[in-house]
Amino acid sequence: MDLNERQIKILEIVKQNGPITGESIAEALQVTRAALRSDLAVLTMSGYLEAKPRVGYTYKADGVDNKIRKVLNQYRVRDVMSMAVVVKENCSIYDAIVTLFVEDTGSIFVLDAENYLVGVVSRKDLLKTTLGQADIHKMPVSVIMTRMPNIITATGDDTAVETIKKIVEHEVDSLPVVKDFIGPNNEEKCEVIGRITKTNIARLFLDLACK
Repeated sequence: MDLNERQIKILEIVKQNGPITGESIAEALQVTRAALRSDLAVLTMSGYLEAKPRVGYTYKADGVDNKIRKVLNQYRVRDVMSMAVVVKENCSIYDAIVTLFVEDTGSIFVLDAENYLVGVVSRKDLLKTTLGQADIHKMPVSVIMTRMPNIITATGDDTAVETIKKIVEHEVDSLPVVKDFIGPNNEEKCEVIGRITKTNIARLFLDLACK
């Protein structure tokens, strides 16, 4: 919900002086108490303010945060994810670099012969290798990749909030979106079905802001 100029001023006054009565807010804005009735009602019903009899109005920071969280929790990773960029583990580092630039991505997910996730290689990993003496035309990405289970993943059912928290806490630009399977020897397998990136999250915020 977009707030008008007076409602924004009311929030600033309550933040700085709350709890504060409606009469005191009206006095600070140099208007009558009656003129603020609708604005105060909107801010209270929207969760920005809390009104207590004989106490006045207080700012509900938690209420605003919870409102944002509630909106984001309506979105699942499958709603905002994009296509994953993948290579096989026997792919040469040179070919991985070409794929990185052609697909304009920051990370590539590495699959085994059965197309299950076994690793991830980043732009930084590839850059470090090219600065060394390695033969990038012959060396496979499996030599330099980060291997499972040291890869942070997301599932299609994860909420936007859960995913943002993972990206921030682990300081990564993207996560593979996976489906989990149990192999014949009870080992965990992950099928890559997409990726979730900072750009995907930014687009979600932009879409919400433009609605």
